[in-house]
Amino acid sequence: MKADYESRADTIQITLEDGGPLSGGSDVIEGGRVIISFCENRPALIDVIGTDNGFEDSLRVAAERNRLDAEALIAISRAALAAPDRPVRLDVGARLAA
Repeated sequence: MKADYESRADTIQITLEDGGPLSGGSDVIEGGRVIISFCENRPALIDVIGTDNGFEDSLRVAAERNRLDAEALIAISRAALAAPDRPVRLDVGARLAA
């Protein structure tokens, strides 16, 4: 997974899958704050618009709705904010059984 925070536009773009063209529409969360685009009916790209008033709750909603890992989405978003205007990558493994 990779993300890029564009400081001028105050947006984070999270790429879940590289590859084919986006198709199949989008899922808009919380009044347009988070937009998920699909490739072959799978979430492929997430745009977070505006980070000044928090965005984590919107990412949690998006994750729940689309069976994604909310913790990983929040972690990569925070990493992107910490390194603005350049891409960051994050590898997240499966949760270990207790």
